[in-house]
Amino acid sequence: MTRLPLLALLALASLVGCNAQQPAPAAAQASSDSLRASSWCGVLSPDAYRVLREQGTEPRFSGEFWLHEEDGVYVCMGCGAHLFDSGAKFKSNSGWPSFYAPTAAEGVGEHLDLSHGMRRMEVVCNACGGHLGHVFEDGPPPTGLRYCINSVALDFVPRDSVQLVAPASRPVD
Repeated sequence: MTRLPLLALLALASLVGCNAQQPAPAAAQASSDSLRASSWCGVLSPDAYRVLREQGTEPRFSGEFWLHEEDGVYVCMGCGAHLFDSGAKFKSNSGWPSFYAPTAAEGVGEHLDLSHGMRRMEVVCNACGGHLGHVFEDGPPPTGLRYCINSVALDFVPRDSVQLVAPASRPVD
Protein backbone atom coordinates (compact mmCIF):
# COMPACT_ATOMS: atom_id res chain seq x y z
CA MET A 1 0.00 0.00 0.00
CA THR A 2 1.34 3.43 -0.94
CA ARG A 3 1.39 6.17 1.69
CA LEU A 4 0.43 9.68 0.75
CA PRO A 5 2.93 12.34 1.78
CA LEU A 6 1.92 14.31 4.86
CA LEU A 7 1.46 17.46 2.78
CA ALA A 8 -1.04 15.73 0.50
CA LEU A 9 -3.00 14.48 3.52
CA LEU A 10 -3.09 17.97 5.03
CA ALA A 11 -4.29 19.44 1.73
CA LEU A 12 -6.99 16.79 1.50
CA ALA A 13 -8.10 17.49 5.09
CA SER A 14 -8.40 21.21 4.38
CA LEU A 15 -10.51 20.52 1.29
CA VAL A 16 -12.82 18.22 3.22
CA GLY A 17 -13.26 20.88 5.95
CA CYS A 18 -13.89 23.53 3.35
CA ASN A 19 -16.41 21.44 1.41
CA ALA A 20 -18.28 20.09 4.42
CA GLN A 21 -21.89 21.10 4.72
CA GLN A 22 -22.41 23.10 7.93
CA PRO A 23 -25.82 23.40 9.58
CA ALA A 24 -27.10 26.95 9.26
CA PRO A 25 -28.07 28.90 12.36
CA ALA A 26 -31.79 28.95 13.17
CA ALA A 27 -32.26 32.48 11.79
CA ALA A 28 -30.51 31.58 8.55
CA GLN A 29 -32.44 28.31 8.14
CA ALA A 30 -35.65 30.29 7.88
CA SER A 31 -34.03 32.47 5.24
CA SER A 32 -33.93 31.42 1.61
CA ASP A 33 -30.38 32.73 1.23
CA SER A 34 -28.68 30.55 3.84
CA LEU A 35 -25.12 29.71 2.91
CA ARG A 36 -23.20 26.47 2.61
CA ALA A 37 -19.85 26.53 4.36
CA SER A 38 -18.08 25.77 1.07
CA SER A 39 -19.11 29.16 -0.28
CA TRP A 40 -16.72 30.77 2.23
CA CYS A 41 -13.66 28.89 0.92
CA GLY A 42 -11.20 31.28 -0.66
CA VAL A 43 -13.06 34.26 0.83
CA LEU A 44 -11.74 33.89 4.38
CA SER A 45 -8.20 33.18 5.57
CA PRO A 46 -7.76 29.64 6.95
CA ASP A 47 -7.74 31.03 10.52
CA ALA A 48 -10.86 33.14 9.96
CA TYR A 49 -12.60 30.17 8.32
CA ARG A 50 -11.76 27.93 11.30
CA VAL A 51 -13.21 30.48 13.76
CA LEU A 52 -16.18 31.86 11.81
CA ARG A 53 -17.40 28.68 10.09
CA GLU A 54 -16.08 25.89 12.37
CA GLN A 55 -16.50 27.54 15.80
CA GLY A 56 -12.76 27.57 16.51
CA THR A 57 -10.83 30.04 18.64
CA GLU A 58 -7.54 31.84 18.24
CA PRO A 59 -4.83 31.52 20.91
CA ARG A 60 -4.99 34.04 23.77
CA PHE A 61 -2.95 37.22 23.34
CA SER A 62 -2.33 36.46 19.65
CA GLY A 63 -5.03 38.45 17.88
CA GLU A 64 -4.57 41.69 16.02
CA PHE A 65 -7.24 43.57 17.97
CA TRP A 66 -6.85 42.55 21.61
CA LEU A 67 -4.74 45.66 22.38
CA HIS A 68 -6.12 47.77 19.52
CA GLU A 69 -7.18 51.27 20.62
CA GLU A 70 -8.19 53.16 17.46
CA ASP A 71 -11.56 54.90 17.19
CA GLY A 72 -13.99 53.19 14.86
CA VAL A 73 -16.20 50.16 14.31
CA TYR A 74 -15.39 46.46 14.38
CA VAL A 75 -17.18 44.60 11.60
CA CYS A 76 -17.66 40.92 10.78
CA MET A 77 -14.78 39.55 8.72
CA GLY A 78 -17.23 37.27 6.93
CA CYS A 79 -19.88 39.73 5.78
CA GLY A 80 -18.94 43.25 6.89
CA ALA A 81 -21.87 43.68 9.30
CA HIS A 82 -21.23 46.32 11.98
CA LEU A 83 -20.82 44.49 15.29
CA PHE A 84 -18.98 46.49 17.97
CA ASP A 85 -18.04 50.14 18.45
CA SER A 86 -14.58 50.96 19.79
CA GLY A 87 -16.27 53.02 22.53
CA ALA A 88 -17.60 49.78 24.05
CA LYS A 89 -14.18 48.08 24.00
CA PHE A 90 -12.31 47.57 27.27
CA LYS A 91 -9.17 45.84 28.52
CA SER A 92 -10.24 42.60 30.16
CA ASN A 93 -6.82 40.91 30.32
CA SER A 94 -8.50 37.83 28.83
CA GLY A 95 -6.26 37.86 25.75
CA TRP A 96 -9.09 38.59 23.31
CA PRO A 97 -10.80 41.84 22.30
CA SER A 98 -13.56 42.51 24.81
CA PHE A 99 -16.64 44.71 24.52
CA TYR A 100 -19.43 45.45 27.01
CA ALA A 101 -22.12 45.74 24.28
CA PRO A 102 -22.63 45.23 20.53
CA THR A 103 -23.41 48.26 18.32
CA ALA A 104 -27.02 47.09 18.01
CA ALA A 105 -28.85 44.25 19.74
CA GLU A 106 -29.85 42.74 16.39
CA GLY A 107 -26.22 42.68 15.16
CA VAL A 108 -25.24 39.64 17.18
CA GLY A 109 -27.06 36.54 18.33
CA GLU A 110 -26.43 34.32 21.32
CA HIS A 111 -26.75 30.53 21.57
CA LEU A 112 -26.10 28.17 24.46
CA ASP A 113 -22.76 26.39 23.94
CA LEU A 114 -22.17 23.22 25.97
CA SER A 115 -18.98 22.17 24.15
CA HIS A 116 -15.69 21.38 25.91
CA GLY A 117 -17.49 20.51 29.16
CA MET A 118 -18.47 24.16 29.74
CA ARG A 119 -21.72 26.10 29.78
CA ARG A 120 -21.22 29.33 27.80
CA MET A 121 -23.16 31.67 25.55
CA GLU A 122 -21.80 31.65 22.00
CA VAL A 123 -21.90 34.96 20.11
CA VAL A 124 -22.63 34.84 16.36
CA CYS A 125 -23.03 37.42 13.61
CA ASN A 126 -26.75 37.63 12.90
CA ALA A 127 -26.11 38.60 9.27
CA CYS A 128 -24.04 35.56 8.24
CA GLY A 129 -24.15 33.17 11.22
CA GLY A 130 -20.39 33.33 11.76
CA HIS A 131 -19.02 32.33 15.18
CA LEU A 132 -17.47 35.37 16.88
CA GLY A 133 -16.70 34.22 20.43
CA HIS A 134 -18.59 34.08 23.73
CA VAL A 135 -20.28 36.47 26.15
CA PHE A 136 -19.76 36.31 29.91
CA GLU A 137 -21.40 38.09 32.85
CA ASP A 138 -18.18 39.53 34.33
CA GLY A 139 -17.88 42.76 32.34
CA PRO A 140 -17.91 46.40 33.40
CA PRO A 141 -20.90 48.75 33.75
CA PRO A 142 -23.23 49.65 32.24
CA THR A 143 -24.09 46.10 31.03
CA GLY A 144 -21.93 43.87 33.23
CA LEU A 145 -21.24 41.80 30.09
CA ARG A 146 -17.93 40.83 28.44
CA TYR A 147 -18.22 39.96 24.77
CA CYS A 148 -14.98 38.02 24.30
CA ILE A 149 -14.42 38.04 20.53
CA ASN A 150 -11.80 36.43 18.27
CA SER A 151 -9.73 39.03 16.37
CA VAL A 152 -9.75 36.92 13.19
CA ALA A 153 -13.56 37.13 13.15
CA LEU A 154 -13.32 40.93 12.99
CA ASP A 155 -12.14 43.68 10.70
CA PHE A 156 -11.77 47.31 11.75
CA VAL A 157 -13.09 50.44 10.05
CA PRO A 158 -11.76 53.80 11.33
CA ARG A 159 -14.47 56.22 12.48
CA ASP A 160 -13.86 58.67 9.60
CA SER A 161 -14.39 55.86 7.06
CA VAL A 162 -17.45 54.17 8.56
CA GLN A 163 -19.94 56.09 6.38
CA LEU A 164 -17.94 55.19 3.26
CA VAL A 165 -17.89 51.43 3.90
CA ALA A 166 -20.98 49.39 3.18
CA PRO A 167 -21.13 45.83 4.49
CA ALA A 168 -19.35 43.44 2.15
CA SER A 169 -21.44 41.21 -0.06
CA ARG A 170 -21.77 37.66 1.18
CA PRO A 171 -20.54 34.74 -0.93
CA VAL A 172 -23.23 32.89 -2.80
CA ASP A 173 -23.38 29.29 -3.98
